[in-house]
This record gives sequence, C-alpha cells and structure tokens, in this order.
Amino acid sequence: MVNDMAFTIRPRRIFSKELKQGLVRQIEQGKIRILDVSKEYEVSLASVYNWVGKYSRASKRTETIVIQKDSEEQKNVELRKRIAELERIVGQKQMEVDFLNKLIEFGSQEVKVDIKKKFGGKLSNGSAFIEENTPGK
Repeated sequence: MVNDMAFTIRPRRIFSKELKQGLVRQIEQGKIRILDVSKEYEVSLASVYNWVGKYSRASKRTETIVIQKDSEEQKNVELRKRIAELERIVGQKQMEVDFLNKLIEFGSQEVKVDIKKKFGGKLSNGSAFIEENTPGK
C-alpha cells in the first residue's frame, strides 16, 4: 500500500555564507537553538552542526582543551614517576655493565688471557665440592 501523502521534490537550496555565519552567531549568543534553526530553515541537524563547526568563533582556536578526571591525572603523574624511576635504574645498570666490561678488559690485559673467550667454561671445583657435600643430595 502506498501512503496517501503526496511527495514533492524540493529544489536544492544553497544558503549564503553570511546567513550561516549570522545564524551561528545567534546560536552562540543563545538567541536561537540549533533545533529551531533546523526546523525554521528545513535543514538537517547535521547541517546546522556543520555550520557551527565551520563558522563558530570557538572553532577558530588552535589550542586543544583536554578534560579529564582528577583520578586520571593522578594516575598519569604516578606513571610518569614510575617511568622516571625505571629510567634511572636502567641507567645505573648500564653503568654497571660498562664498569664490568672495562674490568674484564683490564683483567684480560693483566693476565694476558682473553677472559671473554674463557667465560663459557666449566664450573670451578669449588662449586662441585658444595654440590657433593650438600645434605639430602
């Protein structure tokens, strides 16, 4: 069944930039609502919101406003502190590694043996002695 309402095709309408800017100004000043503009000019709400986005004074700002809860900000502060602590620890460990590498290098020069090449050898007798004499084994 076809609905009894007659459909008419409305010609495409183009609104001037000045009209859109004026309407957006009125919306910003609170003189008219977006819904009222949509009904009065027979345009979709999306179109009016696009006009507001394009012609609003607020849309001209280049800064971004971040809104978050205090708990999220506190969490971010704690995470930044944790990152700083971990970076400090990594720095200390790197200094230890550098020191030990230098120690191995100087030790190798002193005993005239490449300690790095000998590093993968068997355990010393002292470790074997401990394992053999451990109670319960």
